[in-house]
Amino acid sequence: MIRPITSGPLPAAAWVMIDTCRDGYPSAFASELADAKRIAVAQRADKAPCRCVARTPSRGNVVRDPEPPALELWGSQAFAQPKKTKRHPRYNHQFSYVLSLSRIFMANLIMNLDDHVLRRLKLSDLRLFHAVVQWGGMAKAATHLSISQPAVSKAIAGLEHTLGVRLLERSPQGVEPTIYGRALLEGSIAVFDELKQSVKQIEFLSDPTAGELRIGCTEPLAAGFVPAVIEQLSRSCPRLDFHIITADPVTLTERELRQRKIDLAIAPTPGLHLDADIDVEILFDDRQLVMAATRSKWVRQRHIQLANLVREPWISPPPDSIIGASIAQAFRESGLEPPHAQMVSFSIPLCHHLLASGRFLIMLPVSMAHLGKHLSLKVLRVEFPGIPRPTGIMTLKNRTLNPMAKPFIDYARKVAKPLPKAH
Repeated sequence: MIRPITSGPLPAAAWVMIDTCRDGYPSAFASELADAKRIAVAQRADKAPCRCVARTPSRGNVVRDPEPPALELWGSQAFAQPKKTKRHPRYNHQFSYVLSLSRIFMANLIMNLDDHVLRRLKLSDLRLFHAVVQWGGMAKAATHLSISQPAVSKAIAGLEHTLGVRLLERSPQGVEPTIYGRALLEGSIAVFDELKQSVKQIEFLSDPTAGELRIGCTEPLAAGFVPAVIEQLSRSCPRLDFHIITADPVTLTERELRQRKIDLAIAPTPGLHLDADIDVEILFDDRQLVMAATRSKWVRQRHIQLANLVREPWISPPPDSIIGASIAQAFRESGLEPPHAQMVSFSIPLCHHLLASGRFLIMLPVSMAHLGKHLSLKVLRVEFPGIPRPTGIMTLKNRTLNPMAKPFIDYARKVAKPLPKAH
């Protein structure tokens, strides 16, 4: 902070001091003189002698110099004594010089504040903050982390003091992150994910056949396409561990992938609103076709009309889902009302158990018929083109990719070659 030492009208010699912050960290002005032990500026007023004042933070003594140098270098800026020109009122002349100094030093204020915050942020405190939000309270977070609650409270208070904002809203029901807390939470998740990917990269460099890969996919893809890829990749990388999360395409892209819970997602892309931060590679067209079990009466028939199947018992996905709405639209475009679904579910094991009786019909992706040999499914010869479902692999663009994701994608391309191509 730049301020005149004396109050009231300025004397002939204007005294200007640059103070240090009260917590011991240098201010934006003092940081420009990191090599100087004492900081002072004085401006000659009229013809009076110029004096400098400097306060040593450790001792608090005052040193007076009779004459300052005519030119001093601070950082990359040179400050010379101003030339004597037309006389101005003494008070305005002194503060015009102070303001000129402030304009120069304020250019580095934001950068110095950012450096100050980054020096005081700790990864351990960010992890504790994430745990508090995850478990909904400091006591619960302390219990799950096996540490004391005062330690958690101290870490959160330190974060709020460093950032200068409130991160949590406290209530009898627990805690919720504020808008500042949510911003910090999103950034900390990305930081820890990048660190985790760096560790995986180091492990991959030391042993390319080992590691861990987290994959998100839909239920139908988990029953056919994804196991076929894993089966081939596990042969070349026997020490690679796979973690599979199944969900609908919207959940995979909007939650699991964006929250970095998975390394990549495999799902149909129709109906998804993908932003520019998600990279998509279409592998094949996992077209939805009418299927039944091998023991169904419809398997042996040819040239089946879709209208003949409307009154049969059907298994359908939820009508408010993307694929459920697409199936209903396909029937309407054929001039038919959607069939009544006797069973509504996404569960492939449940559907397979009901299909085994031979009574039920279902629309499933073509990859299940080609790659799900254990399911005993047959595509019926229905005069119906099916529902196009371009299916691809999705990853985050601004994220370090798991080193084991590349070989998985290579094998996925290989397995997808015999399947229908997306147009």
